[in-house]
Amino acid sequence: MNYVEFEFIITKGDSLRVLNLFFQLICFMKIHKVLTRSFLFCCLSFAMNSFVSAHAVIANTDSLVNIPIGGNSWRTDHDTTGGNITKDGIVNWTNSTAEFTTYVRLAKKGTLKIWLNSKVANGKSIFSISALNLTKKVAVTGDAFVDHYVGEWTITDTGYIAIKIKGLSKTGSYYADINSLKISGTAVDAKTAYVKNNDGDFFYWGRRGPSVHLSYLVPEKMNVEWFYNEVTVPTGNDVLHSYFMADGFGEGYFGIQVNSPTERHILFSVWSSFKTDNPAAIPDSQKIVMLKKGTNVHTGEFGNEGSGGQSYLLYNWKAGNTYKFLMRAQPNGNNHTVYTAWFFAPELNKWQLIASFSRPQTNTWLKHLHSFLENFEPEQGTITRKVLFTNQWVADESRKWIELNKARFTIDNTGAKGYRMDYSGGTDGPAFYLKNCGFFNQYTIRNTLFERPVSGKMPDIDFDELP
Repeated sequence: MNYVEFEFIITKGDSLRVLNLFFQLICFMKIHKVLTRSFLFCCLSFAMNSFVSAHAVIANTDSLVNIPIGGNSWRTDHDTTGGNITKDGIVNWTNSTAEFTTYVRLAKKGTLKIWLNSKVANGKSIFSISALNLTKKVAVTGDAFVDHYVGEWTITDTGYIAIKIKGLSKTGSYYADINSLKISGTAVDAKTAYVKNNDGDFFYWGRRGPSVHLSYLVPEKMNVEWFYNEVTVPTGNDVLHSYFMADGFGEGYFGIQVNSPTERHILFSVWSSFKTDNPAAIPDSQKIVMLKKGTNVHTGEFGNEGSGGQSYLLYNWKAGNTYKFLMRAQPNGNNHTVYTAWFFAPELNKWQLIASFSRPQTNTWLKHLHSFLENFEPEQGTITRKVLFTNQWVADESRKWIELNKARFTIDNTGAKGYRMDYSGGTDGPAFYLKNCGFFNQYTIRNTLFERPVSGKMPDIDFDELP
């Protein structure tokens, strides 16, 4: 039995094995005539202290906070072989180079104790658990899920901590199945932030990270026919699977995406008034009708998040450049509204038509104007991205422009429930900004109202020359 296994026995709370070990040791020393009265007293004293402290650890388990691996962890080495993260936690772990990281946000300073809830079908595995530049080891045996005590850390600041799990050795065919981490201590309270359960799709949304929004304040009773916005993704923030949405309105959205390492979209979609995630279920009388589209623009239907008409242009937009977006809504008085989107790329120095859709059973101007930032791939939830929105304007049917320089910051349900708190928004010089994911510590209070400086730079658009 080595030191790691002995430490595991004591901290786990297996007091009977501790006492048995000392009994064997005393017998051995007596046979070899090396036992003294003072040493016997020390052994018994240590054994009893171990018995008491081990049971104290067990008594504390009632107040442990359970951190599910499935919704709060990622494989750090980005490999996909020999160990995966599922809703059940870490499974099929055979790869010796695999490393997993779990993120938890603490709202208090103090002590942090960690347990590893895991099992090993056969043999014994030893792991290193690292956080805040301190590494501890724990040994795991047994084919049933058990909480294995790892150790205690001192938390000197609030915010996110990364808990890294790495396999050091195994005698069986695989390292372990790990269902959760359990934490306790004076640093743990009701404000500790993590994805708490697997009800519905919370693990999926929690791994994606919080979506963040800006809702623009528009003059009351204004018939908004036109909405103009400028978007800049700072260099290095064009993270894979990000959607930087510029012109959002009550019935749709319009912005730019990073779809793959080699593909980027200018995406414009309009929801059907018929509520379904299956576009095939929409009655013909409520289907979005494509009236026209721009050169090289793809059009079709979308589902899974409501359904409707979708269009996108394959365009290799570049981080650091500023792109312009223009939306128009035309209620035709026949219970239909036509939505049209144009995109301006500085590399081409011209406006391009994306598409024009007619939405049945709708008679409205542009309302609920907003922008948002989201990550739509759970594996990218550990990477921070930021976007700038500048120079927002609206115009009515007389084409009279009014500048918008106030916006309210909001978050989605993942942030509102306190599952993820790596979100922020506000002003950055002349721009509004949004930022999310990556487990940064400074967050923005939901519903905060921000005001950027007025630019006075009215959009230079010849309405009659738009394609």
